[in-house]
Amino acid sequence: MSEWIEVVELTQIPVLGSRVIRTGEMDIAVFRGSDDRVYAIRDACPHKNGPLSQGIMHGDSVTCPLHNWKIDLTSGEALGPDEGCTNIFPVKVEGGMVLLQLSLSEEAA
Repeated sequence: MSEWIEVVELTQIPVLGSRVIRTGEMDIAVFRGSDDRVYAIRDACPHKNGPLSQGIMHGDSVTCPLHNWKIDLTSGEALGPDEGCTNIFPVKVEGGMVLLQLSLSEEAA
C-alpha cells in the first residue's frame, strides 16, 4: 500500500467543488462536499473522458459536464441508466490537510 501524501489544504477546495491533482500517470479530482467530506476520483468520465472536476457535485456524486453522466464519487460507478466506472482513490483529512494515496482503491481495482 502506498504512503499518504499531502496534496492540498481542505479550505483550498471550494465547498461542492474540486481541485485537480496532477500526477505523472493521470489527473485526480479531489472533491469537497457540503459536510467537508472529501472524495478522490480520476478526472475522466468513463463515457468520453470528460473532466469530472468541471462537473456539478450533488451529494456524493458528480455530473459530467460533457454529456450529463452522473458518477458516484464513493465507487466511481456511473449511475443508471449509464454503465461504466472510473478509478477512485483513498483520501482523508488530517489537521486541515487533504491526504491522498496514489495506489488505486480496492473498489476500483
